[in-house]
Amino acid sequence: MRLEVVRVIAQSHGLRSGKRSKEDLIKSIQSEEGNFDCYGTAVQGVCDQETCLWRTDCFDNSTEETS
Repeated sequence: MRLEVVRVIAQSHGLRSGKRSKEDLIKSIQSEEGNFDCYGTAVQGVCDQETCLWRTDCFDNSTEETS
């Protein structure tokens, strides 16, 4: 998901995006929604949050950081 879209979602939750990173914004959104702020922490493609909006992006981000 593009950063611009994440910023719109953050704004809809009343969060200020400023110069925050995509990962930081997503974690803030997750917390605001009452979910775990676990974006980017899926290890070896394992995640039990099957309905998470960020799931696919998270796996992509986790894979990039571990390679």
